[in-house]
Amino acid sequence: MLKAEFPPEHPWFANTATLLDLGYLGIQKDYEGEQIKIPHKKPRKSKKNPDPQLTPEQKAENQALSRVRILVENAIGGMKRYNILVHAFRNHKTGFDDDVIAITAGLWNFLLS
Repeated sequence: MLKAEFPPEHPWFANTATLLDLGYLGIQKDYEGEQIKIPHKKPRKSKKNPDPQLTPEQKAENQALSRVRILVENAIGGMKRYNILVHAFRNHKTGFDDDVIAITAGLWNFLLS
């Protein structure tokens, strides 16, 4: 779905700091950009490594990334309090879905202020 909206041949993330979660592990292969940040994944358990752990540096990087991303996650969760974003969207008016997102974002920001 990401590739359909943002074709990899364009430099979408080249000049933007992009903070992602582990759901986007392959994005660094498909898209160019040095500011794409993904948390470190815990290594798999194996016979050679029966107790896999992240290094303290990797844990610190993951924690710093998480501290920034949690603000965005909380804002998305706050916007989803408005049921129009949670339930199936049945309106067929062109561009109205973008208006709904903008209105709910505005309402959430108004609630915060």
